[in-house]
Amino acid sequence: MSTSDNPVSPRRHNSNLEEYERSSDGRPVFFLTYSELKLLGIAGIGFFLDAYDLFIINPVATMLQYRLYGGNHLPANLEGFVKAGANIGSVIGQFAFGYAADALGRKAVYGKELMLIIVATILTLTTPTGTLSPDGCLIYLGVFRILLGIGVGGDYPMSASITSDRANLRKRGTLLAYIFSNQGWGSFVGGLATMVVLACYKQVMDTEGKTSKVDGVWRIVVGISLVPAFGTLYQRLTLPEATRYEASKRLHEEETALDDLSKAAQQDADKPKVGEVTKDGVKVEAKSDEKLSPDSSEEDITEVAVKKAHFSEFIKYFSEWRHAKLLVGTCMCWFLLDIAFYGINLNQNVVLQQIGFDGAEGTPWEKLFKIATGNIIITALGFVPGYYASILTIEYLGRKWIQIQGFLMSALFLAILAGMFDKLSTAAFIVNFALLQFFFNFGANTLVSRSLFMFTWLANLERTTLAPPTLTTQCYPAEVFPTRFRAFAHGISAAAGKAGAIISALAFNKLSKEIGTPAVLWIFFGCCIAGAVFTLLLPEVKGRDPDLILIEEMRAERAARDARS
Repeated sequence: MSTSDNPVSPRRHNSNLEEYERSSDGRPVFFLTYSELKLLGIAGIGFFLDAYDLFIINPVATMLQYRLYGGNHLPANLEGFVKAGANIGSVIGQFAFGYAADALGRKAVYGKELMLIIVATILTLTTPTGTLSPDGCLIYLGVFRILLGIGVGGDYPMSASITSDRANLRKRGTLLAYIFSNQGWGSFVGGLATMVVLACYKQVMDTEGKTSKVDGVWRIVVGISLVPAFGTLYQRLTLPEATRYEASKRLHEEETALDDLSKAAQQDADKPKVGEVTKDGVKVEAKSDEKLSPDSSEEDITEVAVKKAHFSEFIKYFSEWRHAKLLVGTCMCWFLLDIAFYGINLNQNVVLQQIGFDGAEGTPWEKLFKIATGNIIITALGFVPGYYASILTIEYLGRKWIQIQGFLMSALFLAILAGMFDKLSTAAFIVNFALLQFFFNFGANTLVSRSLFMFTWLANLERTTLAPPTLTTQCYPAEVFPTRFRAFAHGISAAAGKAGAIISALAFNKLSKEIGTPAVLWIFFGCCIAGAVFTLLLPEVKGRDPDLILIEEMRAERAARDARS
């Protein structure tokens, strides 16, 4: 077995990280301490807001139909821009904040993404629906949704890395699962907030017939997200740097310094000394500004190591297949999962029709309220139970087993839905859909890490609610990579998932009209099978410390070089 696949035995550097190893208070792993609950609040609110902000655009788009276009559909291109904005921005945020968190440190960056979310949310609330043209309002809103998406995308690698840096190995997966589960609650609260605010406006909108008052509904619903955002901002900005990150950085600098010292000594040994005659017959003279000592100080070398470009280190590390296969695995699993996951939700209006909450009939207020109610029902069908099944079992079953079975079980229920799409009764259809959602979330969606909520160009998708990502896809990027490269690798993995969501939005809805929904479901079936295969590239990360493995690899490489020299 390779070193990267197994926990490393305690060695010289283990003491620097041992407080995070396997501390146990004798209670089950899903019981959290006060400090863990505090961390859950600080980092979890980010995932809550991610889901809330990305979910809420669907009901908001429906409300803007009545405020700007007299109940008619939004222009397809502008609706796509508004709904795509946050997702476009999220790709930028995932790369930028992921890289910055590794290069500059978590403390220097954490909280800035939340500030961006707050500013963008306030700016979206200023959309001048009374003065700008309807099309101009959508453009205005879409621009600031892009800004919002940068903050939302940045929160994925930031909050995941902050949590992983502070968790001990025994409870790391459980704590990450708890934090990622806040996406489910963000989506749920978004639907609930829409229902409550609509209920408050029933008199003025439904009884008095002032449908334009929906302008106040969407602003209140969007503005609610500012409450937890402001409540968490101070804690994020004042959160100290994680001990694990600082220790990992010192260890990396120490190993780099030793390598540089070895190279410097070898170069000095080969270099002609002052007073010697070279092969060309030239006598070496001392320069006035040249140090005569053949050795550089360790302090000088360490200073150089600190200033070394992070991106070059990242490229060097992942140029080896043993490391690259981990990044390939997390990216492909997330990519394939998002194709199927968001593709399913593209057609979620079918489920709303099955349960009679698609908002096809009634007054404008009744349509909006039925859609919001249907979204709440679908949200509760499978993904909330799936999240908590992962929380309770992740430290016992392991990430790899949960992710593989999640992909395979999702493939099974996709096959049932595809093969019997026109034969299932309403009850059987809903049960299969609920089980599909359950295994999406008790499986890959937990471990790969769900990216953001997908966008779509199609007008009927304002009825769609998107369940949050499954947990394992989120846990893997936060656990499998060393602290030094964790945030950037997580951002790349999340961006790969976003690419899958974009493909679903662009291709599969049109494809379903051409070849039929059952055929599209078979494509999603294939994506799930492929996801299970790519999971085989990933090691089991339960109890695995990637920082200690990295140190062992560096030691082995230096020993091999010394043996050759």
